[in-house]
Amino acid sequence: VQLQASGGGLVQAGGSLRLSCVASGSGRTFSRYALGWFRQAPGKEREFVAGINWSGGGVTVKGRFTISKDNAKNTVYLQMNNLKPEDTAVYYCAATDSGSRYYTKQTEYDYWGQGTLVTVSS
Repeated sequence: VQLQASGGGLVQAGGSLRLSCVASGSGRTFSRYALGWFRQAPGKEREFVAGINWSGGGVTVKGRFTISKDNAKNTVYLQMNNLKPEDTAVYYCAATDSGSRYYTKQTEYDYWGQGTLVTVSS
């Protein structure tokens, strides 16, 4: 499956962005995937941001962020509110075939998108 992330950009602190990640090229039903978002800030390791399972149950590490998905559009979203400069990073979406629960480790995901850059100015 191919994942295409979009929606990044430059935003002022306190602003909002919604990232999207569209899945394509798989014969597997999108609704059966578990999906996640990670981010990597300059000079730092990639870290988990949010995950969602096939039934829509999800978790985020930031109370300002919300993960959701639209099975009809093969798309997973990351809504980010009240953004802070420390949220500046490249954001990556990921998917795994084992969709019964959400996952927080990079090694648990099989497919990765190319990343979208979010820059938050102070």
